[in-house]
Amino acid sequence: MSKPKPVTVLAVTSGKGGVGKSSVSVNLSVSLAESGKQVMLMDADLGLANIDVLLGLSPRYNLSHVIDGQVGLEEILVQGPSGISIVPAASGTKHMAELSPAENMGLINSFSELGQDVDYLVVDTAAGIADSVISFARAAHEVLVVVCDEPSSITDAYALIKVLNRDYQVGRAHVIANMVSGSQQGRELYQKLVRVCDRYLDVRLDYLGAIPMCERLRSAVQKQRPVVNSFPGSPSARAFRELAQSVDRWPAPSAAEGHLQFFVERMVRYSQSMAGG
Repeated sequence: MSKPKPVTVLAVTSGKGGVGKSSVSVNLSVSLAESGKQVMLMDADLGLANIDVLLGLSPRYNLSHVIDGQVGLEEILVQGPSGISIVPAASGTKHMAELSPAENMGLINSFSELGQDVDYLVVDTAAGIADSVISFARAAHEVLVVVCDEPSSITDAYALIKVLNRDYQVGRAHVIANMVSGSQQGRELYQKLVRVCDRYLDVRLDYLGAIPMCERLRSAVQKQRPVVNSFPGSPSARAFRELAQSVDRWPAPSAAEGHLQFFVERMVRYSQSMAGG
């Protein structure tokens, strides 16, 4: 039996809500799929799931049914645009840290038994610094922090990076400047965050790119469609494709840590360590 190929796990997160994080997750996932990659998008906002809403989907089952042992992971997967597989979450479920050992093991097993090949698992976390957010971010290979140019977004993004770095030794994050006027404003926003992080933290921030303010993006959200599908020639769609190209140039993880069950095992371990700490 051949070994499963490495899966790159990306956690897309933000310090505060309302910065377009889930839209970034959806359009990045679709852009990677459009380039020929096999992509799974996991809605990891366990309290306020919204990927299904953004895409106009009505899944019958979600991650809570897998955790309860009612169905397997394969049964909850929903086909999304451009062939991406979506792992839907539920609104109002428990934090990952509150799962019983049996539920944790069931979740790990469900991922390890997944039959399909996956190149990228994009994890759309909740906003903020709740335990579940930290667990997903620590378990991922790369952390993508979405920030927009307003004081509360920058302050809260710094708070998230600070917790990950000081308390959990996460030494690198990638910054996506969202809803900016252009590339210059995106760079300036990144530099604001770098200045405060360089002063107080031992973390490397990489600039992944900027998504411009775009009426086409707003229209796509209203249509419950990814802008990269609805308006492929728009400035925001071009920016998302550039993000995907940058991500796809990163080296693949080693096979030992690149299987989906390893991601879930790490996530569960970190959840338990925070619950006991």
